[in-house]
Amino acid sequence: MEDKNITVPAEYFDICPISDKDFHNEMSILVQEPAFQHIISLVLPEYKYSQLVRVLQSLNSKHDLQVKIMKPFIEGVLAKTSKGLTISGFENVKKDVPNVFITNHRDIVLDSALLSYNLVSKGFEAAEIAIGNNLLIYDWINKLVRLNKCFIVKRNLGRLQTLAAAIQLSGYIHFVIKQKKSPVWIAQREGRCKDSNDRTQESLLKMLSYGNRDKSFIESIKDLNLAPVAISYEYDPNDYLKAKEFLLKSKDPNFKKSPADDLLSMQTGIMGYKGHIHYAFTPCLNDEFSNIPADLDKLLTVRAVCHLIDHSIHTHYKIFKTNYIARDLLFDDKEFADKYTEAERDAFVGYLNKQIDKAGMQLNELDRNYMFKKMLEMYSNPLTNQLEAQK
Repeated sequence: MEDKNITVPAEYFDICPISDKDFHNEMSILVQEPAFQHIISLVLPEYKYSQLVRVLQSLNSKHDLQVKIMKPFIEGVLAKTSKGLTISGFENVKKDVPNVFITNHRDIVLDSALLSYNLVSKGFEAAEIAIGNNLLIYDWINKLVRLNKCFIVKRNLGRLQTLAAAIQLSGYIHFVIKQKKSPVWIAQREGRCKDSNDRTQESLLKMLSYGNRDKSFIESIKDLNLAPVAISYEYDPNDYLKAKEFLLKSKDPNFKKSPADDLLSMQTGIMGYKGHIHYAFTPCLNDEFSNIPADLDKLLTVRAVCHLIDHSIHTHYKIFKTNYIARDLLFDDKEFADKYTEAERDAFVGYLNKQIDKAGMQLNELDRNYMFKKMLEMYSNPLTNQLEAQK
């Protein structure tokens, strides 16, 4: 599965993945980067770097990287940090219909990596992945992600530049689906949803429609074969970091994470304990989009599309005991007491307190209670949203 001999238009050169003809040369440059070597030694301490370099330099394409490196790497991560990955609904994925897979956003790295792992494991092509340039804090990270089938989402621009970047990005996504006929992954919102109250961003949907401005909003969106995927984690290894960010923002509304914070979140998400993980592949929504009245106001049309995506994700969450316990604790209730034991409830409280202890800062009782409540919200919101969607 190479680049399919399809030439990427020059207007997308600064955001698209590195081409396979340049792959070997760019990889040879990357492996000489000391910071790359440092990260690899943290993530794969059991391997000699010189051995990995030989393997990486033997690769000739992005597909080689997915099959020979990423697939075994993900399998190793799952073996060390989870109780396993399960999937449902994969019969909805068709090889002859490339989808934009739109998912809720839990983890900076693994959301897209596990999606592509699922695809590659089933003999499908890995997805091209949307990644914000705010995470590309070093040139070597930019090179690494573009070798790994990522395309760049430009952020933090002026108003006119933002519109131009959105048109470019949407045009590229439409090009990938319609010309390359390759799958795409994109999160339903910019940035991870820190409290797990997953909602599709209206501005994201508007951006996706820019790729074919000769068509109506709905027809342009339908060209992308949007297929929601619901991601569920039993435990979120970044839960305490997300709660800490909420706490710091409550004390200083202007607080912003540093690049080092993003790197820590990436590392914690990959190497931290996750328990069970589930990916639910849901059907393409084109038929449902066709039922939206053609004369509906544009804003209401966008909201209707967002609602259909959200409903599909919310109804397909896999609900774990952690979700039931968190909701009962949050509301001081026993509504779901038949779903868990008292020992499991006590163990989950102990887990949350141990996570808070990792925050690396002095916390008074009020601060701890604030973080504890935020973490309960994170774990209870998938259940709350599913109950609402099932009404």
